[in-house]
Formats: sequence, structure tokens, C-alpha cells
Amino acid sequence: MKNSNGTQLKRKKYETELRKLQAGLCQVQEWVKHKGLRVVVIFEGRDAAGKGGTIKAITERVSPRVFRSVALPAPSDREKSMIYFQRYMSHLPAAGEIVIFDRSWYNRAGVEHVMGFCSKEEYRRFLDLTPVVEKYVVDGGVQLIKFWLEVSDKEQKRRFEARINDPIRQWKLSSMDLPSRSKWFEYSRARDRMLDATDTEHAPWHVVVSDDKRRARLNCIAHLVSLIPHKKLSQSKVKLSKRSMKGAYDDQAALKGRKFVPEKY
Repeated sequence: MKNSNGTQLKRKKYETELRKLQAGLCQVQEWVKHKGLRVVVIFEGRDAAGKGGTIKAITERVSPRVFRSVALPAPSDREKSMIYFQRYMSHLPAAGEIVIFDRSWYNRAGVEHVMGFCSKEEYRRFLDLTPVVEKYVVDGGVQLIKFWLEVSDKEQKRRFEARINDPIRQWKLSSMDLPSRSKWFEYSRARDRMLDATDTEHAPWHVVVSDDKRRARLNCIAHLVSLIPHKKLSQSKVKLSKRSMKGAYDDQAALKGRKFVPEKY
């Protein structure tokens, strides 16, 4: 993994910096809980741009009760009959929550439009109405943060080929991934139109160059932490209580005769 200057970010350096940033996310978490803030973080981008890995890096050291990840499947027949934004709005945060959308209502601006899953009128209405809907959300007190992860054609091809050849990663290939390779420029134009229509003052887009996954994750997390105003809260000193011996008995012997998992390792 190299940056534009060709220098490689060593794993040890990456893990050291990631741990620092994850500590910052823990501070953000406590502040959000303390102040009852509501935050939405949207991750969009090209296929294989690294959205899942970035979201995992954000959420692996924080509470799922505060950082809630939402990755909706294809809509059901009932959901298709709803107002388009309806099924997404039900996942917006309550006080003290940060909701991360792994893809979002912007499906309509990308895959639905490019692959013909919505009409031209539905697509046009989406671009017209999205800034209005997002203004309504923001005016309601929700902070809306939008990230677009951009990967190059060459790197996307390499990542797809790696998934095809690795049985552990083949599950990452969706039915839409391979067709997206042949529609690179259609997706580029859809990206451009989406950014033109929805990169607003109240809900701007933040573009993350993601050819280098490690640097992309660090840059994205650092920027996310900077976008949520917060202060470090003082923590009361934690002291481990002594075990009470009241009612003591040989609790390990009581397990004798139960079915144990074989110790193969």
C-alpha cells in the first residue's frame, strides 16, 4: 500500500495511529452520550473502495449501542411501495447515538440509476429532493456527515481479482460488482451529477482517496473525529470490587459432567 509519493505505510505504524484515532472515537462516544447528540455518517463510493473496512475500523473499539451500523438489503415489495426515503428515516439516531449507513438513500443516485432499477423521473426527483430532505434532517438537530470513497480503475480491478481468487473473500462480490466494472464511466458520471446536486453547505460531501486502504482509513477517521465537536470528559477512577465469599462453594466442580467444547487448540 503506497501513497501518491510511492511510500509505504508499515503495518506497525498503521496500527499505532489507528489505536490513537480509536481512542479519539471513544472520547467522541462519551461526549455524544453526555450531550445527547444525534449524528448520521453516510459511506458511499465505488465498489471495492473500502467502505466496509473503514466502517469496521471505526466501530471495532466503540459501543454498538452508540455507534450503530446500518446496511440495508434490497427493498421488499412492501418497502418498494413506500415513499423512497421512508425506510431509511426509521433508522435515524435518537439522542446519544451515531448511525453509520453502509450505503444509504444514495443508492438511487448510483446503482439504481446506472443499472436501470429506477426510472429517469424517479432519479431526477431524487436529485431535486435530497437536499431538501437533508436540510429537514439537519434542521431537526441531526449532524449529517457524508463520505465518498474514491478508488482508481486500476486498483478496483486488482481488488476484484483478489476477491475472485480468494475463497475467503468471494462473499464480498455482489451481483452488482462485476457489471459495475463494464460501467465505470457511467458510474463516474452518476457520481459527478450526485455531487453537483447534493454537495450542499448543510450536508457537504467529503471525498476520501482510497487506493491505499490503510491511509484512507486513518484519514477518514481523523476527519470524522474533527467534524464532531467534542471535549474529553473526566472519568471517575474505576476500582475492581473484591469477590464476596458469602455462600462460597466449589463452583468449578459443579460443572463436572457437562458437555465442554473440545480443546483442539
